[in-house]
Amino acid sequence: MTFARLASLLVLSAALASSPASAETQLKVFLSSQGQPAVWRKAMDQFEASHPDIKVTIELGGATSDVQAQYLNTVMSAKDPSLDVLILDVIRPAQFAAAGWLAPFPGKDLHAYLRPYAEANSVDGKVVALPAFADAMFLYYRKDLLDKYGIAPPKTWDELATAAQKVTDGEHNPSLQGLSFQGKAIEGAVCTFLLPYWSQGKTMAEDGKLTFDRDAATKALALWKSLVDKGVAKKNISEVATDDTRKEFQAGNVVFAVNWGYAWALAQGVGSPVAGKVAVARLPAVAGGEQSTCLGGWEWGVSAYSKHQEEARALAEYLSSPDVSKFMAINGSLLPTYPALYSDSEVTKAAPWFAEAIPVVQTARARPATPRYNEVSEVIRTTVNAVLAGASTPADGATQIESRLKRILR
Repeated sequence: MTFARLASLLVLSAALASSPASAETQLKVFLSSQGQPAVWRKAMDQFEASHPDIKVTIELGGATSDVQAQYLNTVMSAKDPSLDVLILDVIRPAQFAAAGWLAPFPGKDLHAYLRPYAEANSVDGKVVALPAFADAMFLYYRKDLLDKYGIAPPKTWDELATAAQKVTDGEHNPSLQGLSFQGKAIEGAVCTFLLPYWSQGKTMAEDGKLTFDRDAATKALALWKSLVDKGVAKKNISEVATDDTRKEFQAGNVVFAVNWGYAWALAQGVGSPVAGKVAVARLPAVAGGEQSTCLGGWEWGVSAYSKHQEEARALAEYLSSPDVSKFMAINGSLLPTYPALYSDSEVTKAAPWFAEAIPVVQTARARPATPRYNEVSEVIRTTVNAVLAGASTPADGATQIESRLKRILR
């Protein structure tokens, strides 16, 4: 073959490679490894079917919000364009928007969504992310055991401690714990602290200003430590992470568990030792207080560094649509972000427990929304862990949280 002939073939190959038929936009979605990625893949397949010029790939993140945030902080700080659409913990939009990492959604109206998610995704009047699915912390309990001993779901932590003791004494099973919750120094420990703190009618911050109540914080930390000291929770609860709680409860080794919505489908799944024996309720309050829970959920953000802004926004809007929210509720047992779907007949048939979930989600409270949330979280979760491990007293822990937060939230 002559050089001229070879050159002409190379030119022709290059022309074919750049022709419209092969001009495919590649979008990469960052997704939680625990957030039903296989079901989201099916939703993305539907998007590809209606957008044949767009190819969507998934990059799976770590198993916890903290690990995912560490990775995304590195990628976004480097202005890396490799990720186009990001799934973010509900605590992240304000932080990522302040850093300039999210591309806004001009003109987007969020009124159709559950109110907490409309608020979480709006920063300084701009919509910076869109709801993916809702979540909250629930009190999971062994309905079969509570029925056996004639116990109603507890409304206070004192009632829970009494109920747990009655069941564990009656069952004579040394492997059966009364309560499991998150005591490890992870994001879940922030909610561990806030549950009894909020139920005393206290707030952490308002309009970016610290409103911390040290006495209420001491009482909250003392409550958790007392549950360990009484044997309601196990001695090494300071080592327990979110999925440890789920595994222990699913294995049939826990009467009560504090966990997020994802644990329901797993606990009730085929082969689960507790399938058909589980129910959920609102989390208890301190005596005389109001029942409170921690708002969870995940949001879709578009990377400010994506080279395909229009296509990425279209994908995020599709993944946040009522149709996809319904699809994920039915096929993935993920809580919808649209209130109307909680009474949809197809949704309630697939996930009857959503009827119990909606009042919990609607009354859930958001953790402090601040660009410096990472620092706030670090202060609270490490202190909770230290108190539960016996390295600090509740009073000293509350004092430490207050003094450190004063330097962060001014």
